[in-house]
Amino acid sequence: MNELLRLNNLRKVFPIRPSASEPAHELVAVDDVSFSLAPGGSLAVVGESGSGKTTVARMVAGLETPTSGHIALNGKGRTAAHAGQRARKAQARDIQMVFQDPYTSLDPKQTVEAAIDEILRAHFAWEAGRRQKRVAQLLDQVGLDQRQAAARPRALSGGQRQRAAIARALALEPRLLILDEAVAALDVSVQAQIINLLADLRTETGVAFLFISHDLGVVRQVSDDCVVMHRGRVVEAGSTTAILDNPQDDYTRTLLSALPRPGWVPRRRNVPEDAAPPIGNAQDAPISR
Repeated sequence: MNELLRLNNLRKVFPIRPSASEPAHELVAVDDVSFSLAPGGSLAVVGESGSGKTTVARMVAGLETPTSGHIALNGKGRTAAHAGQRARKAQARDIQMVFQDPYTSLDPKQTVEAAIDEILRAHFAWEAGRRQKRVAQLLDQVGLDQRQAAARPRALSGGQRQRAAIARALALEPRLLILDEAVAALDVSVQAQIINLLADLRTETGVAFLFISHDLGVVRQVSDDCVVMHRGRVVEAGSTTAILDNPQDDYTRTLLSALPRPGWVPRRRNVPEDAAPPIGNAQDAPISR
């Protein structure tokens, strides 16, 4: 099978020293993790907090260096996190990452269009007009208008900020987009909008997704294949449909049992029965001045 990404026996150990008077010990965050992702494919790495899934994503992105094991993109080894600037820039052309909270990854002093233009200036020797056209194309792809493009992050809703972060990540036309809990902080209706956007972008651009999530309901919608992690190790791997419909590991069954079922009603605050419903969706509402 043609592989875009391959992880072999990946391991990450962090030294831990609780205090100066206590001896250091090791925390094994990732232990013997192996999987592959095809070009244009979508693979989810699933697990609860502390399972090691985000550490895997950071190693693939080059933000952490594996203690041992091997990461290859198109058959070539990944560059270590401490590599030189030229190597890191080349690596950024291949892999981009979208984080859970786009507000922390966007410069609060920059407009959305300026943030995207900065990426293009850093990587391409393009004239201003060509960069402007590319910025406009990216904003159109993610559904942001000119007013939102000229806004700073604080003037945007959570959904709009995530769209901006996705547009910036796609600016370099990466082959792999890592999405680390990219919809976890969004309202359910806005989650659906971003998930639909990602599906469209994958079809249009051919970019592959490595989707990091704890939410199996979201995973079913966004991934072809799934890797379930628990305490740093892979406990189950295969097609998403097969794993979610017929889980073989007890931990996967536990994750599935936590999903809301038909007829399940969440606890709610005391709201008058005749209270008017909200108009529109506050999370992805247009910006206001």
